Amino acid sequence: MSMKILVCIKQVPDAKDVRLDPVTNTMARDGVQSIMNPYDRHALEEAVRLKEAHGGSVTVLSMGPPQTEATLRDAISCGADEAVLVSDRAFAGADTWATTYTLAKAIEKVGGCDLILCGKQAIDGDTAQVGPGLAERLSLPYITCVRKVTGCEPGLIRVERLMDDGYDEVELPLPALLTVVKEINEPRIPSLKGKMRAKSAKIVTLTAEAIGADPAALGLKGSTTQVVRVFSPEARGAREMLTGTVDEQVAQLVVRLEKIL
Repeated sequence: MSMKILVCIKQVPDAKDVRLDPVTNTMARDGVQSIMNPYDRHALEEAVRLKEAHGGSVTVLSMGPPQTEATLRDAISCGADEAVLVSDRAFAGADTWATTYTLAKAIEKVGGCDLILCGKQAIDGDTAQVGPGLAERLSLPYITCVRKVTGCEPGLIRVERLMDDGYDEVELPLPALLTVVKEINEPRIPSLKGKMRAKSAKIVTLTAEAIGADPAALGLKGSTTQVVRVFSPEARGAREMLTGTVDEQVAQLVVRLEKIL
């Protein structure tokens, strides 16, 4: 069995350095350190493991600015065979609706695949909408929150789907799309050989015109949702620290609460 696997990855701002643009109400990315979305790294690792077990190839695809190429090379160093960057100024400001449209057009352009893997969600938007939305765009069956792939054979994949009270065992016909959670695996550390291969690898870049996208469906223009306002929470005022033993602090607190009530 040989599988053509595609992994959607996203370059996101490092969680400790997230900033918002107060003018456009979108994520400010200039001058902010970027990393591969952690959930996507688990999706990539699972794709490489499936390739190692069953044969085939792994292609990583990302929509983003030119600097996203660094994240794609990181993915190649971890075992991906090919990388595709979908990049155009027309994509700027896209919400999940416009993003799934763009990714779907790009996947159709590169020729489809047997299995698409995505992280459960991106740490910058936290919507968890892109995976299911992309599956709907491509008319593929999908399962979210996959914690384990238990079996894979021609035309069929078996997985465990994480639930609040345990997990479900699910069979899904291929081609299909899965979104994965962190429990699925432990991502590998790139080898020196992998890093050297990534350094010289060719990154295919696709523009809006190259994927045959409708300009009206891209970026802010094609987004059905918009952020109306972004603001930092206002300071709640002065704080007072209570000192003394626990009994003394409780007594002080009771006095203050009585004054409020």
